[in-house]
Formats: sequence, structure tokens, C-alpha cells
Amino acid sequence: MLKVAISGAAGRMGRRLAAIVSEQKDMQVAAAIDSADSPFQKKDSGLLAGISENKVLITASLGRKFDVLIDFSSPEGTAARIDECVKTKTPIVIGTTGLTDEVLAKAHKASAKIPVLVSPNMSVGMNALFNTVGKLAATLGDDYDIEIVEAHHKHKKDAPSGTAVKLAQEICGALGKNLSDNALYGRKGQVGERQKGEIGIFAVRGGDIVGEHRVLYVADGETIEVIHRAHSRDTFVRGAVRAARFIANAKKGLYSMKDVLRINN
Repeated sequence: MLKVAISGAAGRMGRRLAAIVSEQKDMQVAAAIDSADSPFQKKDSGLLAGISENKVLITASLGRKFDVLIDFSSPEGTAARIDECVKTKTPIVIGTTGLTDEVLAKAHKASAKIPVLVSPNMSVGMNALFNTVGKLAATLGDDYDIEIVEAHHKHKKDAPSGTAVKLAQEICGALGKNLSDNALYGRKGQVGERQKGEIGIFAVRGGDIVGEHRVLYVADGETIEVIHRAHSRDTFVRGAVRAARFIANAKKGLYSMKDVLRINN
């Protein structure tokens, strides 16, 4: 039985994670963590998730080793959990988005001591798409302009989404380009003609949109559009559960969902 710690347990993703982990025959929620100033501190994580009481109260830190920690918190929360996981030798799955370069560097450093899996999107379908968008761009060639449009709920704090950035990175990698030299985040005013090789990245926020990403390849005469829509947060949660099973039994190192899904470039 895998004993799972959940970071960000009071959030939307954390609550669904607690519910779905509780459904697994080989897993159980063993710890629930959220920020120290959360109004849900000391609350039962099972009741908060809308399931039966599980007697796992929300706390502010990871006190001991668990089989795996799944993190859907904040960049600050992720940084703290990485340090705690290194100290307790707990493998960690990081699904938090909007991570800074400093937090990503911390995760990379930690992977020398514990198994660390980082992914901006835990959806199995989206990770298949990550493996496809670059290959499609390389096949189509320079005559196709590439634009990425992402949409999320009004409560999402970071923009563009980590998933949109990852899509752009995969495309640039396949084309031998540097994202920082080619990305354009939104357009306004007299911006002039579109530059060749430019990748436009746009963020939409509204209502309760779970997550939608569109990649457009546009040439004179035709458009190819690839779309991924998440119907519910459970899509990401089930991917994270799959990742947790993998990382709990992995050797120390840095992993991604490609390793979980055995996707080879």
C-alpha cells in the first residue's frame, strides 16, 4: 500500500487528488499539506475532499518520510516541499505550474538525492501531444506560422500556462530554435507584420474553464489545428496518480511524464 502525501491539499487539485487516491486499492492518503496561513489547517482532508472522514488532518509541513509526495501547490510551496522531501528521502511528483527558474533548479539539484518528477501537465493525452507538436512543425517546415492559444478558469494565477510554454519549447526544440528568441506573448497596437519564425502565445481566462490548448499551423491556403481539452481536473489527477506509482519505485534522478508513459523521441 503506497502511503501518499498531498501538497496543496486544500486546493481544487488537491481535493480531487485526495478523493481519487482514496479510490485506489494500492494507495492511501497518509498526509495532507497546505500553506501555514490556510483557513483549512487541522481540517480533515477527507471531509474537505467531499468523501468520508479519513482522519488525515491538513498540516503545514511534511514531518516524516512517505512513499511519495504529490505536489499541486504554489511555487513557494513546491520549493518548501522539495527541501522537506530531500530531508526525509521522500520521492516527489511536481505538478505545480508557474515554477520559477530557481525552483526548477532546486528540483534538478534534489534529483541527485531522491527521485523527482516534474511535469507542467499530468494529462496522458497532453503528454502524447507534447511528443507530437514538434514533429508536426518539423514536417511542415518554415512556411507555416505557429500560434498557441490556451484558456483556463478565472482563478488561475500564472500566464501563459506552463503547458503552453512546454508546447512552444517542444516546437522550438524540433526546429532548432530558442524559445526566448522567438516567442511573442500577445499583441497590441501597431506591431507590424508577423515575423518569420515567430511563435505567438496567448492566454484566455474566464469562468470555470478547466483547460484548453490549441496549436495552429497556418500557411497560405490552409490551417492545421491541434486541440486538447480537459473535461475535468480528474484528467490531471489520474495522470499524477500514475506518475506517483512510477516515481515511488524509481531510482534517484530527474524524470518527466515521458518516462512514465515510455515515450521515446
